[in-house]
Amino acid sequence: MLRPERMSKVSVTGSKRVMESVIEAVHELNLLHVTDYNDSWQGFRPGNPVEGAEAAADKLVTVRSLESILGVDEDEAGPARVLDDEALESELADVRERVNELDDRRDRIQGELRDVEERVEAVEPFADLDIDLDLLQGYDTLQVAVGEGDRDAVERTLLEADAIDEFEVYEGDGTIAVFARTTPSADEGALADALVSAEFATVEVPEVTGERVSPAAHLEELESRRRELESDLEEVEGELETVKRDTAGFLLAAEEQLTIEVQKTEAPLSFATTDNSFVAEGWIPTERYTEFASAIQDAVGSHAEVEELERAAFGADGEVQLREDVPTEAGEPQHAEEQEDEAEEEPQRAVADGSGGAVVMRNDQPPVVQDNPSIVRPFEVLVQAVGRPQYREFDPTVILFLTFPAFFGFMIGDLGYGALYTLIGYYLYSNFDSKAFKSMGGVTIASGLFTMLFGILYGEVFGLHLIAEYVWGGSAPIHKGLQPANIYWAQTWLVVSVMLALIHLNIGYVFGFIEELEFHGFWAALTEKGSWLLSMNGLWLFVFSRLFTSRKPDFIFQVFNEGSGAAFELGFTGFPAVVGWVGLAMFLGGAVLLGLGAPAELLEIFDVLVNVLSYTRIAAVLLAKAGMAFVVNLLFFGVFVTGTGDHAEWHFATSHMYHPGEMYHGHEVTSVMFPGLMHGGVASLVGGLLILVIGHLLVLALGVTSAGLQAVRLQYYEFFTKFFDGGGTAYEPFGHERSHTAEE
Repeated sequence: MLRPERMSKVSVTGSKRVMESVIEAVHELNLLHVTDYNDSWQGFRPGNPVEGAEAAADKLVTVRSLESILGVDEDEAGPARVLDDEALESELADVRERVNELDDRRDRIQGELRDVEERVEAVEPFADLDIDLDLLQGYDTLQVAVGEGDRDAVERTLLEADAIDEFEVYEGDGTIAVFARTTPSADEGALADALVSAEFATVEVPEVTGERVSPAAHLEELESRRRELESDLEEVEGELETVKRDTAGFLLAAEEQLTIEVQKTEAPLSFATTDNSFVAEGWIPTERYTEFASAIQDAVGSHAEVEELERAAFGADGEVQLREDVPTEAGEPQHAEEQEDEAEEEPQRAVADGSGGAVVMRNDQPPVVQDNPSIVRPFEVLVQAVGRPQYREFDPTVILFLTFPAFFGFMIGDLGYGALYTLIGYYLYSNFDSKAFKSMGGVTIASGLFTMLFGILYGEVFGLHLIAEYVWGGSAPIHKGLQPANIYWAQTWLVVSVMLALIHLNIGYVFGFIEELEFHGFWAALTEKGSWLLSMNGLWLFVFSRLFTSRKPDFIFQVFNEGSGAAFELGFTGFPAVVGWVGLAMFLGGAVLLGLGAPAELLEIFDVLVNVLSYTRIAAVLLAKAGMAFVVNLLFFGVFVTGTGDHAEWHFATSHMYHPGEMYHGHEVTSVMFPGLMHGGVASLVGGLLILVIGHLLVLALGVTSAGLQAVRLQYYEFFTKFFDGGGTAYEPFGHERSHTAEE
């Protein structure tokens, strides 16, 4: 779970006569993550595609183009089918001819339709003028302008224009036509120039032929042509839809068949080849090496040799390759000297890397297969949002699975909201085929379930204390601390947030320590990660000790003590002062170690305080969400108060409003905070219901943007940075899982 699946680097070496058979066998296994040959061996060159690769690639491009034109979806595939080359060729030619002919017709109709729509748009402003279009153009001695503007401003401008002798203005509904005779010396743009200062927006006069061309009649003619074209377009779209229904299964099967063919024919491009032999290398899961070697042996016998070159250790550094040697037949690992001796016998692998591993065609990093149980896998999407884990790193997915929903549920803590989150998650998981949507659905379901669990413990449903009243007998096991009488619970959650931070961050630092220990040695692990562990735990031992108590908040020693101000009566009043001195010594010792390993990072030593305090946002969001739900219910139900000062308790008036002086469950009502829209007239009730529904929907949405984002931030910024870089290579085996075709 915390480590990726173990991977082995393997090579397949054989005669070119059996290369195609080997490709068939490897492709069918769908196991080998191929390493591309980088032309680094003397006497070897990258292979050439198998005959027919170009033709298959061209057909694949054609099929995908036809699928795009028709809008074919995966769920339209139908049953799997067997496609031979002859049937694929003939049917593909027929489909291509039909689709291309219909697509060309559609393009022509759409082009003419766009032209007609542009002409309609151009003519519409002239319909209001009721002036024939041919009268607005074609003059020798008059200049005409049509557009939008203020008539008075236009007339004032034309009167003041020196280049205009006479003019006439006609006005329609929002459109103005200006006819003007200019002075003999004026140029052709005199009218347009004069209208610039009048803020006149000119409209282009559409060109027409003939006389007495009424704008309304011309517009009707264009509208009629548009309806004809839309009808023709609908007909063509219908024919294309019919073709889609008839051919979707064939096209999806053809795409799959051709994809497989292209993969196989282009595979030699990744191989190292000579005139008579080839070498292919790549990564497979270590536990499946025997299966892989047996399949090659069954396919070509002794004409190809499979060798396990190395088993990847869980780590790699830029200069030193940390990979384990593969046991020899005698069961002992092969050492660098032995590998060098063998390398001399095989010129193409003439050196060793100096770390016990054979030099391969390319020293690539092992691909990563995240090895998580099915219930944990949805949370991989949160990890991969930062980056796929590198092979050397711990995979934090299982930690996210254990902590993210708990953080989220703790901050929202409401049975009603939790039920809605769970339903939203189920909808995402069950209604989308996308892996990302399914993963987010799984994450949302888990978050919703934890929200429901904490909602029961808090005793709340949509902010109302109904569960507390009817299940817990009036007082839930835990409280959010929003009311004055329960303020010590809010203080408790601040302390609990710090404790969660210490657990969470210690896990992160331990992961980082183990990684450094495995790959760079004890001293690097001690100075780079152990220093932070020592400083953080030392500082917080000091904080929770009785040393210098006058400088520390009193509540951190009260919330776990015994008495009325304790949320959990554990009898904890702080560690002894001597523990505080030990903590300070640990903090300083960690700083010294950090200075020895990375002096520049000493400036950040107080991150051990800041990072932990960052988790108090959990308590802050808890109170903020509770406050928002409280305000929504306050406006609708109203709230009355019993008790005063620090002992005041707030109650929702869900049945009727109590007034000062009345008794509520043995306590006198002291004031009314808000009478509630529910208890007003009909209009008040209707308005209140709108506020109630919209308000709770808003709280539901803000739960994602506040609690969700804050929970993610704590994982990414505080936790991941202690050990996780990301940037691993995805495992992409050479092969294809058939879903639309069947083998002959």
